[in-house]
Amino acid sequence: MLASLSNVAVPLKAMASVRAYASIGSNLEPERNIRDCIRLLKETFSPLTCSPVYRNPAVGFVGDDFYNLVVGFDTECPFSDLKDLFRRFEQAQGRQRGGPKFSARTLDLDLLTYGDLVMDLPGGVLPHPDILAYPFVLQPLADIAPDEYHPRVGKTYAELWRSQTPTSAPMAVLADFRNTL
Repeated sequence: MLASLSNVAVPLKAMASVRAYASIGSNLEPERNIRDCIRLLKETFSPLTCSPVYRNPAVGFVGDDFYNLVVGFDTECPFSDLKDLFRRFEQAQGRQRGGPKFSARTLDLDLLTYGDLVMDLPGGVLPHPDILAYPFVLQPLADIAPDEYHPRVGKTYAELWRSQTPTSAPMAVLADFRNTL
């Protein structure tokens, strides 16, 4: 079932436009959940820049492989409203919170960067620490924003990706799936 924006209120506070990047992941009906998430994002933030979709093993638990990608878009939506909107998108796709941190997910939608904002608050850390922690976040971000700089580290995402130590579980590009987004 495709989630609809008709039951997801989109905040429309005016402010300067910023470039935002978000990671999308799913291992429960991933093709359907990711396609539905992309449709919601396109309805709200079109145009989107989409990385290739990668398949990689679950991290932190035994489970089905995850599909992961990163999207970029311009927005005037304030940071806190954008985080709330992402939570509503996750809920619309059946995401249940309150379980273990590492577990199966219908949809995981995380704000990675919001312009060059750097913050450490209870409501969020930017840039998102997963960029430096997980190849399945950094590689797709480097694919679509290779020349942009990580605001804390001062290196481009391409430089950060090239400096990664290869993982024991390589990620597979799902080219056919990406072409259907």
